[in-house]
Amino acid sequence: MDKVIKIRNEEETDYQRVEEITRKAFWNLYMPGCNEHYLVHVMRSHKDFLPELDLVIEVDNQIIGNIMYTKAKLVDEAGEEKEIITFGPVSILPEYQRMGYGKMLMEHSFNQAASLGYDVIVIFGNPGNYVSRGFKSCKKFNICLADGKFPSAMMVKELKQEALDGKKWVYYDSPVMKIDEEEAWRFDESLEKMEKQFQPSQEEFYIHSHSVID
Repeated sequence: MDKVIKIRNEEETDYQRVEEITRKAFWNLYMPGCNEHYLVHVMRSHKDFLPELDLVIEVDNQIIGNIMYTKAKLVDEAGEEKEIITFGPVSILPEYQRMGYGKMLMEHSFNQAASLGYDVIVIFGNPGNYVSRGFKSCKKFNICLADGKFPSAMMVKELKQEALDGKKWVYYDSPVMKIDEEEAWRFDESLEKMEKQFQPSQEEFYIHSHSVID
């Protein structure tokens, strides 16, 4: 029998389930343990959070994944600001990964974001997961960080062609992304114990996150 798949906005009654999914999806992926579930926990009450782009995906009435967006900004050489968006975390329960659900969720969110009038998304992640979704290197759009560097892990998707005008831009994240590591650790300690381990994906993440494009 075909599975019933539904994408909808997250509701308050979903909060704990979504945090559990995020924790399971990211556990030991980028470091021993993870803090993405704490980010989800604090993100919802931040002024840069976009509830209209806070989505969950259900399979047969069970939530198996979610995606969340916050506002971010680009500043051009004249000091003009452009409001853009960024997503993360995007999570799919490990047993449902590599089945197309993440792709479905992202594509739905892109359409939603475009219909709300947003025209640029900037993210940080493993390029292998995102170039097939239309993301390109930040260098191709002349978007750098405040230190002038073009990180390999920073990617850009235009939801509207020529939205970036060919200018030079500096990217700034929402302050909500700078989480308190100690608070995150305390939050995790209150949850069901999961074993922290090293795995190769952590080294891969280290390489991507520390690489820049000349």
